Amino acid sequence: MELLARDDSRDRRASPSLTRRGLFEIAGLAIASAALRPKMAFASAAPLASRAVRETSSVMERLSTYMSEARSRALPEEVVEKTKQHVLDTLAAMISGSELPPGRAALEFARSYGGKEVATVVASNFLCGPIEAALTNGVLAHADETDDSHSPSQSHPGCAVLPAALAAGERFAVSGTHFLRAAALGYDIGPRFTMTLGGQRFEAESHWSTHSISPLFGAAAAASCAAGLNAQQMRCMLGYAAHQSSGLGAWNRDTDHVQKAFHFGGMTARSGVTAALLVQAGWTGVDDILSGRDNFFAAYNPHADPAGLVDKLGERYEVTRTNIKKWPVGSPIQAALDALVLLRKQHPFESAHVRQLSVRLATDEAAIVNNREIPDICLQHMIAVMLLDKTVSFASAHDRVRLKDPATLRERAKVQLIPDAALERLMPLRVAIVDVALTDGSHLTERVDNVRGTPENPMTRDEIIAKATDLITPVLGATKCSSLVDKIFHLESVSDIRELRPLLQRN
Repeated sequence: MELLARDDSRDRRASPSLTRRGLFEIAGLAIASAALRPKMAFASAAPLASRAVRETSSVMERLSTYMSEARSRALPEEVVEKTKQHVLDTLAAMISGSELPPGRAALEFARSYGGKEVATVVASNFLCGPIEAALTNGVLAHADETDDSHSPSQSHPGCAVLPAALAAGERFAVSGTHFLRAAALGYDIGPRFTMTLGGQRFEAESHWSTHSISPLFGAAAAASCAAGLNAQQMRCMLGYAAHQSSGLGAWNRDTDHVQKAFHFGGMTARSGVTAALLVQAGWTGVDDILSGRDNFFAAYNPHADPAGLVDKLGERYEVTRTNIKKWPVGSPIQAALDALVLLRKQHPFESAHVRQLSVRLATDEAAIVNNREIPDICLQHMIAVMLLDKTVSFASAHDRVRLKDPATLRERAKVQLIPDAALERLMPLRVAIVDVALTDGSHLTERVDNVRGTPENPMTRDEIIAKATDLITPVLGATKCSSLVDKIFHLESVSDIRELRPLLQRN
């Protein structure tokens, strides 16, 4: 999900069971009833191994056991392939993001902050500590709108999961196979947290942000898998992650994309790695943050059923349900661009032949991309670019000069964005209906329900490589790009993930 430019005065369509007032009232009842139950046992200062076994919920038992075994559990072939595709896509986002304002700010911060030379800072020529590297690479990964997204959880997993897996993986010199399993685990765990909370509905009806909660738990899971935490340690680690979970919807007012990049990727990757490294170093804590007094769900949504965290765990892999964007623009614009390409294939026309063009999107989606200041999240501008260029590239999506270009403005004036309440009811399915009125009096209409890059309409490996090549080559060159692509699709042969370092950095 991209910039959610919501307005508090807008009708939120809240249901009686999940209004903000209802959340607080039920939270109060839940906490009051919890006080009548036996109090949770808190950790002593004794080492984890010497503490008596304490009662934990069945959900926590299953979850922590699954997480601790992930490093040695073989993944289905399809999941391995999908994970590799998302690794490449996210690394490409980091590399291209280094050239944008959020990325430049992150690199300058990391360079001046310093730290022990342990982990790769992508698209730089220096190293730093794993926590600092995770923060920096997370900002790089979401410096733009090119990274992946997961609709059911309303989150962008890759921009936090993969920086965390890379930083912790380098810290513990994991193999390529171990790295892939850590990454896949991150995609499985993070999204389940906000799906369990309620996904888009939870975010829309509260001031919390799913875009910071889901990626944090995903990053923490990936880093903890790389660190080799056992089940008991995983339980404590989830406590540290829960205490760091934060993020308000106010990030959507950031017009420079800098705080948004921190919120989605940098903050979450940093906090996830921190949680893993603290417990790996021997820190103790609450044994089950998911149940008992003042638990995670009592704080965020007492209606939620914690069992959602283990629903089909090991059967349904969330990386296979995560979108890879074909176009380097905000998610709500993707289907509209697809529709325009399909119309031109069926009935070729030039921009001069277009008298008027309308795009229908879900109401919330339309608000995100309506005449925005940033080119790649402005629907009217990107449709104008597509009309003129017949495609959209990373360069054209970030060319601010074209925002004031007379030729582009002429095409933009033809574009009308229409919020559609009926399409809103289909969310998280992002549907676009494009209607083109031509100067000869004819009308062309195309509806796209499943945008290219979604699980229902996936991109091929070749398409993903082509996208990554467009993002990586201008920064690191064609030779490094080709070698990096080859390395990622043969990660099983990598004995130490640090072998990627020369291919990810500038000379």
